[in-house]
Amino acid sequence: MDNNFEPQRRIKELEDNFLVQDWMDSVPLTAGADNSVQELAELMAASQKESVVIVSSDNKPIGLVTPQLLLPYLLSDTGNSPVADFLGKEDFIIIQQNEPLLNVYRSNVAWFIVRDEKNKLLGLLNRNNISNGLSDLLQKADKLEHTAEILDIVLERAYEGVAVVDHNGVVIQFNDAYSRFIGIDKHYALGKQVEEIIENTKLHHTVRTGLPERGAIQYINGQAMVVHRLPLWKNGKVVGAVGMLIFEGLNELYKIYENMQKSYRNEQLTNEAVNISAERSARFTLDEIIGQSESTMHSKSLARKIAKKQITVLLAGESGTGKELFAQSIHELSPFSTGRFISVNCGAVPEHLIESELFGYEEGAFTGAKKGGKPGKFELAQKGTLFLDEIGEMPPYMQTKLLRVLQEREFERVGGLESIKTDARVIAASNRNLYEEVKRGNFREDLYYRINIVEIPISPLRERKEDIPSLVAHYLTSICSKHQVQVKSISSEALQVFIQYKWEGNIRELRNVIENLVVLLEEEVIEKKHLPSYLLVETESRSIKGELPILRANDEEKEKQIISNYLEKNQGNKLKTAKELGIHRTTLYQKLKKYNLK
Repeated sequence: MDNNFEPQRRIKELEDNFLVQDWMDSVPLTAGADNSVQELAELMAASQKESVVIVSSDNKPIGLVTPQLLLPYLLSDTGNSPVADFLGKEDFIIIQQNEPLLNVYRSNVAWFIVRDEKNKLLGLLNRNNISNGLSDLLQKADKLEHTAEILDIVLERAYEGVAVVDHNGVVIQFNDAYSRFIGIDKHYALGKQVEEIIENTKLHHTVRTGLPERGAIQYINGQAMVVHRLPLWKNGKVVGAVGMLIFEGLNELYKIYENMQKSYRNEQLTNEAVNISAERSARFTLDEIIGQSESTMHSKSLARKIAKKQITVLLAGESGTGKELFAQSIHELSPFSTGRFISVNCGAVPEHLIESELFGYEEGAFTGAKKGGKPGKFELAQKGTLFLDEIGEMPPYMQTKLLRVLQEREFERVGGLESIKTDARVIAASNRNLYEEVKRGNFREDLYYRINIVEIPISPLRERKEDIPSLVAHYLTSICSKHQVQVKSISSEALQVFIQYKWEGNIRELRNVIENLVVLLEEEVIEKKHLPSYLLVETESRSIKGELPILRANDEEKEKQIISNYLEKNQGNKLKTAKELGIHRTTLYQKLKKYNLK
């Protein structure tokens, strides 16, 4: 039997799960061939997209325009020239949506236009999209058998430069693309310390900290390059790291466009449009949702697939898992992205106000109603997305009204007689098990099936621990920037505590802990000793089962510390502390007396 058969079979399985349709931009910027250079520049500046697909009247792709093509026309005062004058000057390949992502690595072009079987435009793929897919593929490959063989196959099929180091920062794999770019023979690089081979590398730091970096800027041969650095974990330890060279540094063309168009836009935009623009800049996209665990990638894959479908979606997950981020991402990828994203927390609105909050009210509808009335969230979300968070908290009478709106696609304001049509997309979320709530009679069954055409589960953080290093790295950077302090790093021992802690508050709790450390800690490196004591409880007391273990005399100090930590975590609640320690309350009182703990 061919020794290479099993790795090849694994690669085929990976290919089948990494398709173009899962990584493409499904809402690319489009324009017609009769549009002018100036119009395209304004489009790109307003949308912050780095390309425009030129389509025919029946939505078939006929060309691609990038900032590099537009700039000479803008600088030579020929901005009124039609796009048709320079179609065909930008290299791209037309591919189909079910093409394996690995196949497109071999093509030495920057852009891939995705079409269906009728040659209609479906989306757009660039080298950055592809590289994000490759980084996730490498993470998955690292968890399989025959890892070395699989990585060898993947690395040599990749267009980008890819290097792998071991736990000592020694180069153990190095693909031809990287070798060609830096001008160092592949065989010479193998076995050398990575900092001797790659200029300004930080891969050895990635091994030391275990923190991934995506989209970092690294100068090589005087050029600003974008790189990914990903730690490789085995049995809770970092055993190496992968470095990926993505593409040449970001250009300044958008700044040129924005400066040229700034005064024009300021004159034209109304206050409402400015507010909508600010809302858009604050939204998240799927690429900004941190995490490479299997469950996170599954949730993101589902979100990509259903985003462009005009169906209702249910996001199911505990509080703090990021349900609203997924809702915003689905909105950004959908045909509704040009409209507003309106969010309502159904559990936070008083019961007597929720109807007017959702549907609005007419003047004089009730005491205190504003003159002229007020639009509700459904009206504000016209041609956009309405996110109903914690829908399980919605009172029964409002469940009935909401069901009617979803069925009839129309509603009336409170105190109004005129029906208002709605074309808003509805995304719902709940931290409750709505199916169980239906069985208990707390939630309408017909409404449940109306909002749950597709359910996207979002796992709690304790079930996707692989995401924790990425989240820690992201929040350390963003929070240090927010508070204008030097970016802190974290030791591998402290990171292990983060990974082992159960995070009942999920990502929200993780972020709060990091912000606390950033604000209060003066040291540049976060060590295990700096962490809150209740985080250490998880690692210190794993042996506690049903009863505190009988400890030797020299272990009593440790037992005392464990109990003290639990008491602090539970704010002195002895009943809760005893329950979490797995002991009877009487036993806890005896221990408190023994150690003189209050």
